[in-house]
Amino acid sequence: MKALKYIMLLLLILVIGVSIYVAVQPNSFKVTRTRTINAPQSVVYDNVIDFKNWESWSSWIEKQPDIKITLGDTTEGVGGSYNWNDNETLGQIQTTATVPKTSITQEMQFGYYPKSNVNWTFKSNTDGSTDVTWSISGKDLPFGFKIFVAFSGGMDKQIGPDYEKSLEKLDSAVQAEMKVYSIKTEGVTQHSGGYYLYNTTSCKFNDFKDNMTAMLGQVGSYAITHNVTMAGKPFVLYHKWDEENNAVIFSACIPINSRILSEEPHILTGQLESFKTVKTVLKGNYTNLKEAWSVTMNYIGENNLEMIEGGPMLETYLTDPQAEPNPANWVTEIYVAVK
Repeated sequence: MKALKYIMLLLLILVIGVSIYVAVQPNSFKVTRTRTINAPQSVVYDNVIDFKNWESWSSWIEKQPDIKITLGDTTEGVGGSYNWNDNETLGQIQTTATVPKTSITQEMQFGYYPKSNVNWTFKSNTDGSTDVTWSISGKDLPFGFKIFVAFSGGMDKQIGPDYEKSLEKLDSAVQAEMKVYSIKTEGVTQHSGGYYLYNTTSCKFNDFKDNMTAMLGQVGSYAITHNVTMAGKPFVLYHKWDEENNAVIFSACIPINSRILSEEPHILTGQLESFKTVKTVLKGNYTNLKEAWSVTMNYIGENNLEMIEGGPMLETYLTDPQAEPNPANWVTEIYVAVK
């Protein structure tokens, strides 16, 4: 009997000690993780703000693929929601506030645990990448929840690794999203031609992108400062493409409504007569243009068409990358004159 009393006393002391230990634990928690993703701020934000995308990068779903996911009637923006059932324990997260492209505020409820606040911030860097910070916090924790936290190693240990893994998967998902592209040859059609402002240069292939961007900027700036109405999207007119000698000669062009006399010697006016052409549309990054041109040339050969020697060969850029940072949404049209 005496031994039993000692055991009971020790158990009582242990329970009191544990209770005191749990009671002095913090009544709040916060877990934060940050990852730099090599993608524009708005592209990353647009992925996170829509719960339809979360299943592709959630580490919890990767670990427990049997979790039942239910999307709310609204998935994007304020009011968007996402529900899950994990072994009969229900959870929900809902977006409560946003600052477009910059931050997202959400509220999460899981089972009987207290509600938590979830926050995202997206900070653009000068190199075009984005610092993504994801945090979760809670306060006024009940005693039972504090027991779980105290003996599970803390919330940072419980949640932190999953946040890290999810951000890693988000990075991969965004990179894959930006690489999506399609090439479609629409066959033989008629290009309307027309007047255009242009400047011309020759350069090596490695310098083409920088030269083309600068030259289109110069022509566009001239049009704006001289109140010249643009009649369409900018395009490049190729005069020579010589891979063997690593040389390209091209004009950077802006369509206009009528011929004008330029006040600057390097800005000229040209005219394209309407011409029969094979048209190909690339939706995606400009890095896929070489393949798009190859598809176009193959179409010409396979359909027994004949290119016009010295005839127009154009790339028309329908999308402004400054307005649409996701290259998967850029649209470029290729025109090759045929007989």
